[in-house]
Amino acid sequence: MIKITNDLLKSLSAEASTSARKRKNHNFHLTESDPLQRMLNAVEPRSYIRPHKHINPDKREVFIILKGRMAVVEFDDKGVITDNIILDASFGNFAAEIIPSSWHTVISLQSASVYYEIKDGPYDPKTDKIFADWAPDEGSPEANNYLKSLIQKIV
Repeated sequence: MIKITNDLLKSLSAEASTSARKRKNHNFHLTESDPLQRMLNAVEPRSYIRPHKHINPDKREVFIILKGRMAVVEFDDKGVITDNIILDASFGNFAAEIIPSSWHTVISLQSASVYYEIKDGPYDPKTDKIFADWAPDEGSPEANNYLKSLIQKIV
């Protein structure tokens, strides 16, 4: 049995807060070839997850908030926001599912936020994501300002 406890969430958030990327995942699937990828993601504010989509093969992705507050944002092919939701259990917004081939990102809006992610497998780091060419690279000087602009548009 896989158990998700408050201690696990706290530990994962502590690791995320001290990591360079301000996030940490914890996989439940045993291999990258598993047809159903399941994981926890602890993400701190100011962690930039570059907008991307999953194709070849197309993959669905589900985000379920366990702790904190996160935004899930979808975009069109030009980078215009087409939909978003603030995941926050205290407001009754528990989850979002991204359809295959949809540009998207996840943004932490509160420290110690953790979500459960379910994604079609298998996972191949070479082909898992296609990054949006209209969004700055992670770690680039423009990334922080882009992240701030997204937050201003959705909050």
